[in-house]
Amino acid sequence: MDSTKTAGTVASVDGSSRPPQTFGRTVRAYVALMKPRVLELLLVTTVPVMILAEGGFPDVWLVVATVIGGTASAGSAAAFNMYLDRDIDAHMQRTVNRPLVTGEVSPRGALIFAWTLAVFSTVWLWLTTNWLAATLSAAAIFFYVVIYTMILKRRTEQNIVWGGIAGCFPVLIGWTAVTGSLAWPPVILFALVFLWTPPHYWPLSMKYKDQYEEVDVPMLGATRAGSQVGLQVILYAWATVVCSLLLIPVAGMGLVYTVSSLVFGGWFIYESHVLYNRAVRGTEPRPMRVFHASITYLTLLFVAIAVDPLLPF
Repeated sequence: MDSTKTAGTVASVDGSSRPPQTFGRTVRAYVALMKPRVLELLLVTTVPVMILAEGGFPDVWLVVATVIGGTASAGSAAAFNMYLDRDIDAHMQRTVNRPLVTGEVSPRGALIFAWTLAVFSTVWLWLTTNWLAATLSAAAIFFYVVIYTMILKRRTEQNIVWGGIAGCFPVLIGWTAVTGSLAWPPVILFALVFLWTPPHYWPLSMKYKDQYEEVDVPMLGATRAGSQVGLQVILYAWATVVCSLLLIPVAGMGLVYTVSSLVFGGWFIYESHVLYNRAVRGTEPRPMRVFHASITYLTLLFVAIAVDPLLPF
C-alpha cells in the first residue's frame, strides 16, 4: 500500500490528492463548469432590458423562463469553452482549479453536460418565449464556442473584440423574449456591451500577462506594452460611454438613466485614464482596478435601465 496517500482521498489529474468525490462536490463541479460569475453579469443585462422593452415589469413567468433559458445557454457556452481549453487551463494559475483540470469532471462528462444545456436552452426558450429568442440563444453559443474559442482565441490579439460579441446576445434575447422582434434600443445596447468588453477584459490579461504568454494565447494585454493597452482601454471606454448616451433619445430614457450614464460613465473613463497614465510613467498600472470598475459600471448602468421605466420622470 502507498503510505504517501491517506485514506479517503483520490488523485487528481496532476497527481495531487483531493477529497473524495461526493454528490455535493460533483454538483458544485458541474455548476463551476457554467462559470457562475460570468452568468451573473450576463443576467444583469437581460432582465433590465426586458423591463425596458415592456415599459414596466413584464410577466413574472416570462422573466423566470427567460432567466432559466439564458442561464442554461450561457452555461452551455462556458462548459464547451472549458472542455476545449482544458489543455491551457492546466498551465495557468488562475484556471488550475477548474473542474476539468482537477479531475472532478471528466472531459466526456463536460461535453455531454454542455450539449445537454445547449439543447435544453434552445428548446426551452422556443417553448416559453418565442423562436427568435431561441435562435439568438443558439447563435450566442455558436459564436462563443466556434468563433471565439475554436477560431479566434489562440490566433489573434483581437480575439476578445470579436469573440466578445457572444456576450452581447443577452440584451437581444431579453428584448425579443418580451416583444418578439428587434428594435433600435437593443441594438444600441448590443453595441454598448460590444464596446465595453475589450476595456473590461484587456486589464485582466495585463494582470495575467505571463500566464497567457506561457500558453501562447495572444491576448492584447499580454502582447503589447502597458501604455499601448492603456490607450486602447481609454478609446474603448470613451466609445462605450458615448454609445450609452445614444439610448437617451432613441429609447426616451429619463432622468435616472441620463444621470447614471454620465456619472458612472465618467468614473469608468477616469479609471481608464489612470491605468494609461500609470503605464506611461512606468509605475504599476493596477489593471484590476479597471477590471472591477468595468463590472461595477455595467451593473449600475443596467440597474438604471431597469429603474428608469418604472419612474414617472
